Amino acid sequence: MSTLTEAPPPLAPAESAAEPPRKRGRFTPYWLLLPGILWLVVFFALPLVYQASTSVQTGSLEEGYKVTWHFATYWNAFSEYWPQFLRSIFYAAGATVLCLLLGYPLAYLIAFRAGRWRNLIMILVIAPFFTSFLIRTLAWKTILADNGPVVHALNSLHVLDLTDFLGWTAGDRVLATPLAVVCGLTYNFLPFMILPLYTSLERIDGRLHEAAGDLYAKPSTTFRKVTFPLSMPGVVSGTLLTFIPAAGDYVNSELLGSTDTRMIGNVIQTQFLRILDYPTAAALSFILMAAILAMVTIYIRRSGTEDLV
Repeated sequence: MSTLTEAPPPLAPAESAAEPPRKRGRFTPYWLLLPGILWLVVFFALPLVYQASTSVQTGSLEEGYKVTWHFATYWNAFSEYWPQFLRSIFYAAGATVLCLLLGYPLAYLIAFRAGRWRNLIMILVIAPFFTSFLIRTLAWKTILADNGPVVHALNSLHVLDLTDFLGWTAGDRVLATPLAVVCGLTYNFLPFMILPLYTSLERIDGRLHEAAGDLYAKPSTTFRKVTFPLSMPGVVSGTLLTFIPAAGDYVNSELLGSTDTRMIGNVIQTQFLRILDYPTAAALSFILMAAILAMVTIYIRRSGTEDLV
């Protein structure tokens, strides 16, 4: 009984809760990001700041340029070269629409119908990247030559009569016309449209198409209600990757166009390398960048998709 009534031995004092171990390597992601951040700062941010300061300078190449905060350069540059701005936007928009009309069926074919030929077709899509951008553009001078088979076929079909009436060509010529520049832009930037579209279409679950068929939806209805809405991230990405570089391009206009088809990229190149008017060239660059940024922002918001491929 005495053993049963003995008080239990005192409990040992509770040990203080151990502090959680210090997280190791919490700065590792930041160290991994550091090279990319430095690259952007050195090769993007600093040149951008330098060009911004150049755009508000006054002076000459002989006397030197000084920062005088001369913002009138922006207005003077835009008021003088606004036709080239509008022409660049028009050409880039036309090439983007053509790339979408040509690229979407091909991307759809690769994603859903190519089968064992998928890899071969993908190689053919990216094959133009194996050669220089300059060589690809020069090839179109041969393709669209006045005595070439393309112009001869278009003349036989009386297509050039219609394009001449619309102002896209000049008589029986295709070279040195807006049509030639847009064709060059379309060809050079078409892969940038196809690849995002293919990636977006490939992600679509095939069971959704089967479910639409089980609900007696026609193929056109399935495409309109299922396929195209789900491929919108690819459409948005492809149009951006096509329109943005096309708006600032100058190679196609230089090689396939004329003085009447000069784009804003040609003006900036001339100001930088020939006239040596650095403030005007920098101001034109910033105006183009601001215009594209504004249009892209509105376009992304109106597209109704937050997922970009």
